[in-house]
Amino acid sequence: MKDMKRSIFFILYTLLFGHAVAQVNYQVVPLPKSIQLTKEQPFQLDSTCIIVCADADAQMQRNAQFLKAYIYETTDLSLAVADKAPKRGKVIRLQVTPPSKGQEWASNAEGYRITISPKRGVLIEGGSPRGVFYGVQTLRKSLATLPLGDVRRRFACEECSARPWSLSCAPWVLRRFAEVSQRTFPFPAAVITDEPRFSYRAMHLDVCRHFFSVEQVKEYIDILALHNMNTFHWHLTDDQGWRIESKKYPRLHQIGSQRRHTVIGRNAGLFDETPHGGYYTQEQLREVVRYAAERCITVIPEVELPGHALAILAAYPELGCTGGPYEVEPTWGVFNDILCAGNDKAFELLCGVIDELVEIFPSKYINIGGDEAPKKRWEQCPKCQQRIREQGIKGDGNLTAEAKLQGYFTNRMEKHINSLGRSIIGWDEIMEGDISQSATVLCWRGIEHGIRAAQEGHDVIMAPTAYCYFDYYQLSEDKHWEKPFLIGGYVPLEKIYSYEPIPDSLDKVTRRHIIGVQANIWTEYIAWRSLLLYQMLPRAAALAEVQWVAPGRKDFPAFRRRLSSLLTIYDSQGYIYCADDTKV
Repeated sequence: MKDMKRSIFFILYTLLFGHAVAQVNYQVVPLPKSIQLTKEQPFQLDSTCIIVCADADAQMQRNAQFLKAYIYETTDLSLAVADKAPKRGKVIRLQVTPPSKGQEWASNAEGYRITISPKRGVLIEGGSPRGVFYGVQTLRKSLATLPLGDVRRRFACEECSARPWSLSCAPWVLRRFAEVSQRTFPFPAAVITDEPRFSYRAMHLDVCRHFFSVEQVKEYIDILALHNMNTFHWHLTDDQGWRIESKKYPRLHQIGSQRRHTVIGRNAGLFDETPHGGYYTQEQLREVVRYAAERCITVIPEVELPGHALAILAAYPELGCTGGPYEVEPTWGVFNDILCAGNDKAFELLCGVIDELVEIFPSKYINIGGDEAPKKRWEQCPKCQQRIREQGIKGDGNLTAEAKLQGYFTNRMEKHINSLGRSIIGWDEIMEGDISQSATVLCWRGIEHGIRAAQEGHDVIMAPTAYCYFDYYQLSEDKHWEKPFLIGGYVPLEKIYSYEPIPDSLDKVTRRHIIGVQANIWTEYIAWRSLLLYQMLPRAAALAEVQWVAPGRKDFPAFRRRLSSLLTIYDSQGYIYCADDTKV
């Protein structure tokens, strides 16, 4: 039996390591704007090659280190990094190139060009360090081989049962890796130019319904970077948990971050009787912001208001219309108890929290939520009714006075946020009040809400449920028996890929206001890393093409063929994904 296992292992090893050349292919996800192959011989990447980055900029230096790590993961070649090119020898050069005539890609800060030739090596140019970063990602994805380092991690040595096995475990391992060190990886000579379609390319993560650790959030950010996304929308407060340490209002995290139990199933009235909670310290928040910035990703924090605020009210019940008692909500849904619009103390707390957030998050935007805020309590609250009278708010045939009171709430918070040099994003319900045109609208209820906001002069981020809700199922009903238990809905890979965020019917002015696309993952039924990744992948790849690639270049069958190399990276990183939706 032992000899049989050894034979099987050698067969697997030979299949994985035995091919002499890695298959370098520029048909990656997302697809570059232009790939022009030349008639020159390929550039041969081997262990003698040097990564050269003369730019002292910190991001450029990180780009060089990222490229070094990616090449090692994919080829097992450990390349040196230098700030000066040798007189002779092979190089991969990274540099920022200012825009000039004939180089329109360089006028886009996220644009890049990769030039590969046998004599000059590889040159990755960007319109900024961010553009260079995306060029590095394309080069990384072009190497479509299974990383040798990953195989080392997966298999235990049969002599000493060590996992991972080391080079000293067996002489044949040494011999095989000696062979690997002499291998070359040919890059076909080419010129690749690229730039994104949208400036805002995001995914959202809800950590309120179920809490995810800092390390899990960092992994999520790594996946965004792999898919050329530049924004992480972090949903940090909701009825089911407050996840931010507050120095000014410590009861928010001391009380609001903990719920005594969680409902089982779809609000069946049964509970798991297990406390659930967690929050991020301010230093941990800064750590995530730094980690994301190194990967050219901006973190946008969201503090829900005036609804989805039971975690706040559990900590400070005097800020609600009834005074409570309240608890951090153990079930899912939309609840009548929201922040009191007539209570200045509620605004004082919110402004204090925002003051803390802007010291942590350097993002242009602060997301203030604004969705699913029932007005029942406001209708019955003397303070809210007094506010309506003071502000001269009157209902009309479309909206009640209480509905318009949310516009007052939003505008008051926006003025404070603007005074700090920031701007707001809110879910599309904020359009139901009289809000400033400077507010950016995050469309989720339907495409028509985003079109209306853009027509009224608001910048718009498209995230409609029908295409962009990754907590929905990705397999059809005939696969129901093998699905995980989720909230419902159905958003398969092909439907995401088919999404066109800017309808042809829109005029040029309106089209310019649609600045990006975002997918959302709500975690009512997603409590574990494996399920989070399964819901995210490979759908993030389809989303990446919607965000990056011009609609005329999209082709779903071709995308599915290109997806195979990306799956290799998923496998090498240990990412869980829905394999049923990846077959060509």
